[in-house]
Amino acid sequence: MDRRKNGSKHHLAVDAAGTPLAGTLTGANRHDVTQLIPLVDAIPPVRGKPGNPLRKPGEVMGDRRYHAEKRRLTLSGRGIPTAIARRGDPHGSGFGILRYVVEQTIALLHQFRRLRTRFDKRADIHETFLTIGCALICWRRLHRLTR
Repeated sequence: MDRRKNGSKHHLAVDAAGTPLAGTLTGANRHDVTQLIPLVDAIPPVRGKPGNPLRKPGEVMGDRRYHAEKRRLTLSGRGIPTAIARRGDPHGSGFGILRYVVEQTIALLHQFRRLRTRFDKRADIHETFLTIGCALICWRRLHRLTR
């Protein structure tokens, strides 16, 4: 791993339809598995239904780069089941089909030039544009559903 790698990574948590729920920004030299728990914590409670709002996801799915037994145990201790591919297991488990939803949302996010190529030196400004991009994707999906 090159620790001096320039750039940044966008980490997204999406629902089954690909609607962004939470997004975080890290440096390109950070490993993906370190952002699993903060990303799950960043998911806001689901409101709109009577009773207490849902505060945890039904299941966390991820590919091999999010596999770490410590993180898996942390999530199971919170009562969140995981479907994360393990390193060393043979390919063909079917997680690629599920991962496509996340990759499609990241591709939609990177259609915004300001997020695809980072020009901002300050992380808070870039993270604000990440939030605006996620909001625009949500708005476009809602607008398409109400037609």
